[in-house]
Amino acid sequence: MKSRLKDLRMEKGYTQIKMQHLTGIDQSDYSKIENGKRYYTFEQCKRIALALDTSMDYLAGLTDDKKPYPRRTN
Repeated sequence: MKSRLKDLRMEKGYTQIKMQHLTGIDQSDYSKIENGKRYYTFEQCKRIALALDTSMDYLAGLTDDKKPYPRRTN
């Protein structure tokens, strides 16, 4: 989980501060999540997946496909 999260963030060129702005997750908490010192909630996982344009399944290691699922339009 943690390497996928950091790898995706780095691919996007985002800092942890940028992730804080995109997700509303405090930078220190985000750092702990990224380093495996804290688990994220369902809502945090959803926000991170949206910010990094991926799926929650990818973040959880359930798939190796980084592409997000089609999103609802409403």
